[in-house]
Amino acid sequence: RVNLATWYEVDASWPQRSPSAPWGQTPGVFVDPSDNVWIFTRAEPPVQVYSAAGKLLRAWGTGQVGSAHGLKLDHEGNVWIADTGLHVVRQFTPEGKLLRTLGTPGEPGEDATHFNKPTDVAIAPDGEIFVSDGYGNSRVARFDRDGKFVKAWGSLGTGPENFSLPHAIVIDGKGHLYVADRNNVRVQIFDREGKLIDSWSDLIVPWGLWLTKDEQLWVCGSSPMNWRTDPKYPTAPLGCPPKDQIILRFDLNGRVRQL
Repeated sequence: RVNLATWYEVDASWPQRSPSAPWGQTPGVFVDPSDNVWIFTRAEPPVQVYSAAGKLLRAWGTGQVGSAHGLKLDHEGNVWIADTGLHVVRQFTPEGKLLRTLGTPGEPGEDATHFNKPTDVAIAPDGEIFVSDGYGNSRVARFDRDGKFVKAWGSLGTGPENFSLPHAIVIDGKGHLYVADRNNVRVQIFDREGKLIDSWSDLIVPWGLWLTKDEQLWVCGSSPMNWRTDPKYPTAPLGCPPKDQIILRFDLNGRVRQL
């Protein structure tokens, strides 16, 4: 018999750790077309790049980030970060030169020029920018390729077009946006105008999203659970950590293909 079940082993030696690039909490991870692994960590320097073999290639961003959250690379290889501490989304060159800032550094808000703890960013092939604005607000904001605000949608709630902590966002080849509506225990799918297309509910509490080249959606998170107050974790948003950690693979019709 052949065991066809997917499995993995943790490689405790990956990456090759360097005293010059310590890790803290690491909410952002992205693999580029060269299989280099970009991490966004709550340490200094916050942006670190490793080869597939685990060698540190470069690190940058010291003193430029309030609190790390989401990191993506666009189709031109530039780096986008969502900074919950400074309430901004920023674009950098791969070497760490600042190119653009969306939002007003250090000023939370909910309008065309302000975010409130944004969590993630998705870049369409034509350069349009979508931000999940996330911990302080409950919306998705859309910008054109030049960074001009176009529109936003969503508000706090449990209805079909509400959000409760939109925690991650990706975009597929059709321009459909997948939003990890974390505390509503669902993945919401929208078109670029903000029209709701579908909702995958009560399968996983979604924390992070990864869309593969063949458009399979991997969702990491926890089993569905109620949020409850836990005095051991007073700074955790809306209560305690998850009861477990799971990863599901979906096709883009919402069918679970792998656990």
